[in-house]
This record gives sequence, structure tokens and C-alpha cells, in this order.
Amino acid sequence: MNTPTPPTPAEAPEAPLAIAVQYVRDFSFENPNAPQSLNEMGNNPNITVDMNVDAKQLGERQYEVILRVGAKAAKDTRTIFEVELQYAGICQIGKIVPDDQISPLVMIEGPRMLFPFARGIIANATRDGGFPPLLLNPVNFVALYQRMAAQQKASAEAQAGDTPEA
Repeated sequence: MNTPTPPTPAEAPEAPLAIAVQYVRDFSFENPNAPQSLNEMGNNPNITVDMNVDAKQLGERQYEVILRVGAKAAKDTRTIFEVELQYAGICQIGKIVPDDQISPLVMIEGPRMLFPFARGIIANATRDGGFPPLLLNPVNFVALYQRMAAQQKASAEAQAGDTPEA
């Protein structure tokens, strides 16, 4: 019986996107009303989560992708806790990816790969702050990308409308 041999590195297919390194770029956890706030988590606080993605080109087919996550728990007007995280990764884009597909790949797949690590940092920070871990729900990065693209297009159209014609 012959067993197939694994492909050599030269034969292995190139990955469209690889994360070379990932890291915490900026992080903040605030518990401004401790210790009183520790008792208020059981009273169903209002928790808001905001998420955004940014990317900048570092070199040829290399991008820094930044996943920005902010979460705030409040009861009435009192802040219970607030956490902000910028979690980033350096993404290398394979040569097999056409140039017109780089932006969606970077802005969708990059944050999708970083998200589980950012989610863990947020959960640990809230737990270490004395609260139940805040477990972020999965994110539809395709919809987030489409919304950001629509906002950029609307902004560009508004600026073009403000420009006086010669």
C-alpha cells in the first residue's frame, strides 16, 4: 500500500493571506466607580460594544490590520466599566491575490483571523476587573466592510459636491 507523500514547500499552495505577527497596540480598562460598581453588574447593566477595522500598507503586499474594540457597561448614568482595545496584526498578501481583491481580503479576513484573540483579551480583562467575562458575539466582517465602504463612498460624494467647479 502506497501512502501519499505530503507536498514539498515548493509544491504547497500559497496562502492568500498570512498573519506574520499579532500584538496589542493599545489597551485600556477602567473601573471608575469601584468598589460600588462591582455590585451593580447583577442589575442588568446596559452594555454597548463598538467595533471598527483599519488597515495601512507597510510594504509591498504587507498591511497592518487594526481591530478596534470598545465596550462600556453602564447603569443609568454611572459607568460600571469601560474597556478599549486596539489589536493588530501584520498581514502578508500572497502573490496569487489579484490587486483589486487585496482591500476586501485585508479588511475582512485579517480582522476575522484576529478577532478570537481580541475577544479573549476583552473577556480576561473584564473578568480580572471583578466582573463576569464579557464574551463578544461573532462579527460579520463582510457586513462591516460593506458598511464602511458605503460610508467612505458617501463621504467622497459629499466632498465632491462641496467642491466649487472651475
